Amino acid sequence: MSIEEGATVKGEVTGITDFGAFVELPGGETGLVHISEIANSYVKDISNYVKKGEEIKVKVINIDDDGKIGLSIKQLDDPSDRRDHAPKKSFEEKMEEFLQQSSDRQKDIKDRQANSEN
Repeated sequence: MSIEEGATVKGEVTGITDFGAFVELPGGETGLVHISEIANSYVKDISNYVKKGEEIKVKVINIDDDGKIGLSIKQLDDPSDRRDHAPKKSFEEKMEEFLQQSSDRQKDIKDRQANSEN
């Protein structure tokens, strides 16, 4: 199967990195969904949106001259195929996450201040 720009295809997530998810497409080719193409909202952790081994729909947004395939989830034509937000979390889970992020930020600020004083 020939992959063309603008096509919507299904593929299997074969790897997740800090910058995106690699997807094996029909025909054995591999493309990358960059972190900025996962969702319309801020994505901190890609694994909140896709899992290794999961079959997902993606849109082919570009194919470079060197054969690299750029993919997108957020640009899918059918809104029901998109994952614009992480799985639903309870209020308690959201509060716990917020408190942890706040604590991490405060620690980072204190560390920076301590380093700048030295």
